[in-house]
Amino acid sequence: MLTLDLTNAPRWHDLAPSVRVQLRPLTTALMVATRSDPAVEAVPEEASDEERAVAFAKALARRAVLAWEGIGDADGKPIDPGPEAIDALLDVWPIFEAFQLTYVSKGLLLEQEKNASALSPTGPSAGATDTAKPAHPTRAASKPARTARRG
Repeated sequence: MLTLDLTNAPRWHDLAPSVRVQLRPLTTALMVATRSDPAVEAVPEEASDEERAVAFAKALARRAVLAWEGIGDADGKPIDPGPEAIDALLDVWPIFEAFQLTYVSKGLLLEQEKNASALSPTGPSAGATDTAKPAHPTRAASKPARTARRG
C-alpha cells in the first residue's frame, strides 16, 4: 500500500555520526526543478554516469537542504548551508552515499517497486506469451525418447 504523507513537512536525516540535515520532501516539483538545473544541463553528453549522479545530487541538495547540524568550517565554527558549503559537503564520499541512500533512493523506491512487480512480456513470468506450438499428443507419445550416443 502506498502511504501518503499529506503534511509534506521537512524531515531530519542523519548522514554521519553527529551530522544531520533537514531536507524538503522529495516531491515531483523538486525533482523536475533539479532536472532542469543549469548545473545538471551543463553536464557534457560524454560525461560518465557517475559524473551525472554527482551533478544531480548536488543540484538536488542545494534545493532540498533547509538546515543542518554538526557541520563547520576549517576552524570548527558552525556554518550555515549555502550552495558552496552544500557542494563541499557532498564532496565527502560517505556523506554523498548517505544522502543518496537516505533521501534520493527512498524517493525512487516506488519506481523500483513498479518495475519489479510488472509482468515481463518476453520473460519467464505469467505475462509472457507462448511462442512454441503445443506438441501433438499422439506423436509425442509414439516417439521413443532420445538417449545420448556412446562413442
